[in-house]
Amino acid sequence: MENKNTVLSKKDILDAAEKTLRRYGPKKTSVTDVAKELNISHGTIYRHFPTKTALKEAVTERWLEEEIITPLKQLINADKTDPDQLMKTFILKLISLKQNHAANDVEMFEMYAEVTATSIELVDNHVNGIIEMLSFIIEQGIQTNIIRKVNHRDLARSIFYATTKFHHPFHANEWKRGSMSKEFDKVWELIRGGFKVSKE
Repeated sequence: MENKNTVLSKKDILDAAEKTLRRYGPKKTSVTDVAKELNISHGTIYRHFPTKTALKEAVTERWLEEEIITPLKQLINADKTDPDQLMKTFILKLISLKQNHAANDVEMFEMYAEVTATSIELVDNHVNGIIEMLSFIIEQGIQTNIIRKVNHRDLARSIFYATTKFHHPFHANEWKRGSMSKEFDKVWELIRGGFKVSKE
């Protein structure tokens, strides 16, 4: 029975929703399931999140921040290699995070793929966060004469979309192929040839 004196936070609901989604999967999980996990009425959840879609988007947004964006930020802060190498390391880290979650965090990745197909704003925010980090690396490369003088945000966006096949959930089934690593190396060689300052 619901405790009327309990102050329920959005974090409490998101924690319970993520736990429930992992248990039943995104297609079978209902708001009622989440409410049962918290021992409250589903109406209490609707006071925080007006629809099931809004709840799933909030869970996905938090998951992306914790599992994708935060590790990428940590990489930039910790990696002291030159911007040319760091850019490749950054993209490979993004690919590794997405592909590892697709293989080992199936329910949450499935929900992420589902939300990606419907929530333009959430996807744009996620993509823009990654592009801003890429842009920062590129800007450092331009300043140290490693990367050509270009609009760093345009180049960051171009690199992100040029490597989409390796990190967008739409392509998850292709990631199981053993040739993906070699395919990335070929794509990166072409990308790098376009931005690297020639020393000759």
